[in-house]
Amino acid sequence: MSSNKNLSTLAKNIRKLRGEKNISQDKLSKLAGIAHNTIIKIETGLIKNPKIETVQNIADAFGISLDELTK
Repeated sequence: MSSNKNLSTLAKNIRKLRGEKNISQDKLSKLAGIAHNTIIKIETGLIKNPKIETVQNIADAFGISLDELTK
């Protein structure tokens, strides 16, 4: 697993938003329509460059724009 300082902005933002909204990885995967394992891999840095469609689905699940999720 990557150390927290090495995680991407996207990974950090997903974790932060999940915490703020009290959403589990499993629930986020269902809301975004993507595999639970994909959420885990993005958050831990195993997937460094996820597909844009995946990131958009995650943003949609949080009710925010793609720009908000990635900045």
